[in-house]
Parts: sequence; structure tokens; C-alpha cells
Amino acid sequence: MPPSAAITHTVSARIIRLILGLASRAGVAPEALLAHEGLRPEMLEGPDVRVPLEAEGRLWEEAARLTGDDCFGLHAAELLQPGAFDVLDYSVRSSPTLGEAVQRLSRYNRLLHDVAEIRLEVRGDEARVRHRFPTDPRGAVRQAAEFTVASWVIVGRQASGQALPLRSVGFQHPEPASTQEHRRLFGCPVRFGQDCNELVLERRMLDVPFQKADPGLCAVLDRHAEELLARLPRAEPFDEALRRAICEELKGGTPNIRTVAARLRISTRTLQRRLGEEGSSFQELVDTLRRELALRHLADERTAIAEVAFLLGFSEPRAFHRAFKRWTGQTPGEYRQHAAH
Repeated sequence: MPPSAAITHTVSARIIRLILGLASRAGVAPEALLAHEGLRPEMLEGPDVRVPLEAEGRLWEEAARLTGDDCFGLHAAELLQPGAFDVLDYSVRSSPTLGEAVQRLSRYNRLLHDVAEIRLEVRGDEARVRHRFPTDPRGAVRQAAEFTVASWVIVGRQASGQALPLRSVGFQHPEPASTQEHRRLFGCPVRFGQDCNELVLERRMLDVPFQKADPGLCAVLDRHAEELLARLPRAEPFDEALRRAICEELKGGTPNIRTVAARLRISTRTLQRRLGEEGSSFQELVDTLRRELALRHLADERTAIAEVAFLLGFSEPRAFHRAFKRWTGQTPGEYRQHAAH
């Protein structure tokens, strides 16, 4: 059975690099944090690298566990510095007011995250900045959610130079054992088990000016952000991404589950689990894909059978002959001869 066509949602590797950097300050080596996901630090380099959303969620929670910091997400937000998230960050900080900064965050957040929806809702004298996953009612994992909402507050305070008093903060996840750090950071009532993650403030706070507002720079950054959004890859169904990764590996020989998982930026264990949930296995999928490609190549008589074997990653034609006969009951030559009549 082929794997399901569930969409593979991703986040920018900038988020992962931030998690690694902050965990490293607490004495946790990046390699130790990434090991469970089958990732290495060098795989995360580059401005356009993205990582599966599932892996990001697990890394937030693993960072909290390995550092022994139950409020890792909150504390990570407090250590944010300008430029941490490149164009999105600079665009937000260059906005004239807090309200316009939130609008830019909402518009350009996909540069960091495929799924998260950030909305500004204004009713009467109250403004709400809301965060949710439209594709998953469970929302973000606890540490990611707390980092997200806390980062809005920290960046707003840094950019405005003001305390930005809040009316309340809400989170989707259950209440943790201690909320002392939440109350300290937000300085307002904090509720858990809500329908989304949000912060609530007085409407007039949206007009608070930012200290380094620069309309000219904002316009330039907006154009750049729009260009980057247009270049983002579409969210790809998992089965398509997996098949593409296997096809790439076939060019160098027999595909290996570890290298395919690395291409997908997930752990070998995660790939095995997802295939197992669909009643499939890695070798079964490789065989299915090789068979499909073999039939396609053999239909073109200009392609020699030995070349077909090479294209499918077989070390020698005899291995291809044996595999093809197992799949079809015919040798490649017999199949091509019958297909021609």
C-alpha cells in the first residue's frame, strides 16, 4: 500500500538553529538534540532550508527536556535579538506602529511557518492577536506556542521601548505544573485550554510607535518579503516528497532508508513509522517505484536494457533481470518484445 498523501508542512530552519543555539547556552550539544531526528547541524545551513513541522515540534519539547527548563520556550523568547528571523524580523521592527507590525507579522509569517495563522481581531476597545493551526485543531506543541506568544511581547517591548501592558494571554495546551514564569513575563492573567493561542490588549496599544520606524526601509523590506513568499515551495504531499527522494537516490545506486530520511529531514524511525502506519515498508516502496520506472523505460526502445538497469540503481544488469522477472514473470527482453506486438 502506498503512503498517504498527507501534506508535508515545513518551517524555516532558522527556527531550528535558534532552538539549537539557545539549548547550547544551557550546555546541550546540537548533535545530542538533533540525534533523535536523524539530523546534523550542517543539514540546517542556508537561508532557504526548511524542516518538517513535526520535527520542529519534537525539537522544542526535547530541548526543554534536555536542558531541564520546563519554560524553555518562554526563556528562549526573552533572549531574542534583532534579526533572528531575517526579513520578517526587520520588517516587523521597522513598522511605524505596533498595529502595523502585527499586520506584517500576519502577512509574512509563512516565511517561517507553512501552517501557523496569525490574525489581528479588533472589537470595541479590545485587540486580540490570535495564533492557530487551521489544519490541526490541536495547535502547536507547548514550548513552540509559548515561544511564539512570548516573542510577540518581547519584540513589541524592544521595538517600542514600552512595557506594553496586556489584559490577558491564552494558550491551547493544558496548564503546566507551575505558571510562575508565565505570570512574571506577561504580567497579566494567563489562561490555558483555550481554543487558540492569543494575547489580548487595549485597542489603543496598536497605535504605540516603534522607536526605529523607517517607512522607506519598510517599503523595501515589504517588496523583498513578497518576492520570498512567491518563491516558497508549495506544501508537498508526503508520498510525492518520498517518491522524489527515492528517485534522487536511485541515481547513485540502491536507495538507503537513512539517506532518504535525511533528504526529507526526518529521522529513520519517523519514516519507518509513517510507512508502517500505511501497511507498507521502505523496500516495498522502492520495489514498486523501480517497477514503475522499469516499465516506463522499457517502453522506449531507444533505451538499452543495461542502461535501464543503471537508471534504476542496480549494480549490474543481471540483478535487474532477476528483480524484473520477480515483478512480472518475464525478463526485460521478453517484456519489451511482447510490448512491441
